[in-house]
Amino acid sequence: QVRLVESGGGSVQAGGSLRLSCAYSGFTYSSYCMGWFRQAPGKEREGVAGLDSDGSTSYADSVKGRFIISKDNAKNTLYLQMNSLKPEDAAMYYCAATLVCYGDMGRWGQGTQVTVSS
Repeated sequence: QVRLVESGGGSVQAGGSLRLSCAYSGFTYSSYCMGWFRQAPGKEREGVAGLDSDGSTSYADSVKGRFIISKDNAKNTLYLQMNSLKPEDAAMYYCAATLVCYGDMGRWGQGTQVTVSS
């Protein structure tokens, strides 16, 4: 059974940091791009960061230099370290394993909420 379970969301002041975690199981992660997406109320879902099967990483321009995606294979856990958070980073964050980075086809978690106050 495929599972992706996010944790680590919460409320933080602007300039603060959070680390999101995504525990995954039930699939061969090497066949997918592991990534983080977010969706704020009234906005479309956007890809935030991707970690491809070859180890390459990519980031949305809006988070470059502030967010870091990483993975612990031994723990089957994907992380998103978020630093220098801004109010516009507030959203529901989703972990996903997609066939291509930032694609729609794949498996998704239930999401974890991030709130950033100014």
